[in-house]
Amino acid sequence: MAVSKNSRTTVATQKFNCPCGGEIVTKTLVMEGKVKNVAECSKCKRVERRPKDFN
Repeated sequence: MAVSKNSRTTVATQKFNCPCGGEIVTKTLVMEGKVKNVAECSKCKRVERRPKDFN
């Protein structure tokens, strides 16, 4: 019997860290009727567009 395509995928969670030592959390916000994804450091409260921008 064949295994479904969805059961073969692996789930990988990446952890991003800010230079200040805090953990970066990705949030989804609705601003002016549009959905925006932002990344925020839990320690210094710095906000960027995506986690890569913290480096």
